[in-house]
Amino acid sequence: MQGNPNWRLGLLFASTTAVAWGCLPIALKTVLRYMDPYTITWYRFLVSAIVAAVVLRATGGLPRLGQLGARSRGILLVAVLGLIANYLLYLIGLSFASPGSTQVLIQLAPMFLLVGGLVIFRESFSTIQWLGLATLLGGLALFFHDRFPAMVDLDADLGKGVFLIVLASLVWAIYAIAQKILQSEISPQGILLVIYVSASITLLPTAEPAVVVSLTPWALVLLAFCSLNTLVAYGAFAEALRHWEASRVSAVLAVTPLLTLGFGVLLASLPTGYVNKDPTDPTSLAGAVLVVVGSAVTALGGMRRPPATD
Repeated sequence: MQGNPNWRLGLLFASTTAVAWGCLPIALKTVLRYMDPYTITWYRFLVSAIVAAVVLRATGGLPRLGQLGARSRGILLVAVLGLIANYLLYLIGLSFASPGSTQVLIQLAPMFLLVGGLVIFRESFSTIQWLGLATLLGGLALFFHDRFPAMVDLDADLGKGVFLIVLASLVWAIYAIAQKILQSEISPQGILLVIYVSASITLLPTAEPAVVVSLTPWALVLLAFCSLNTLVAYGAFAEALRHWEASRVSAVLAVTPLLTLGFGVLLASLPTGYVNKDPTDPTSLAGAVLVVVGSAVTALGGMRRPPATD
């Protein structure tokens, strides 16, 4: 299998996505020192809208919204609001919690999507997937084992962050379900372009674009990185899906929280003062590993075996 070009490309693109998403919360956490969440999110959507529009126009992939019926437009609106809310809730939650904590918690998003598939699409859920879900939840309990009081206290920063990240996971699942419903009428890239443009317009009144002129060169670099990260990550994600099954890609992406924790330890060891190490002890680290294992088992547990051949 390892000699198959598709296998190698799938691994390359899935790994690229995992690394991009692993770095993102650390960079965003630093940019939050200079800009508010609404302005950061507006710039991320604006850059994505411009680049995606240029690419789709060059490839003839611009969405034709006039062909959508009233029901499909309503579902598209749900997708737009879902991803906008996901970006904002995640970033505001990140302002209260550490990058590692947010990345571990955001693993709830694919779990919410799987549950949504059970309810809306009548998909099946195997025994091993239930086992994976239980492992993930157990891992979350271990990861936050020494922070339960703050975790459930909405007056504490961690409690606020946990609440917002769980909401971010939920609205992402709503967005993903809406996109899945629309996939026969409009391409995922087309949906994302509509979301990027809509978000750029919707968030403009709440953003302060002029603040960018007062940023340090380092802050500008990080803002540019965060803005381009989405395009790189989602582009690699789409390519990974072309070469691999979605479940296999999801299993690779499950390691993202460990990458975030690892990058955090590495960057915190540098004398820059920009990154603080996540408060993890051996029990919390074991919990993070269980979250990854649970996510991977749940994803791979949904793989369909190829039909038997004579």
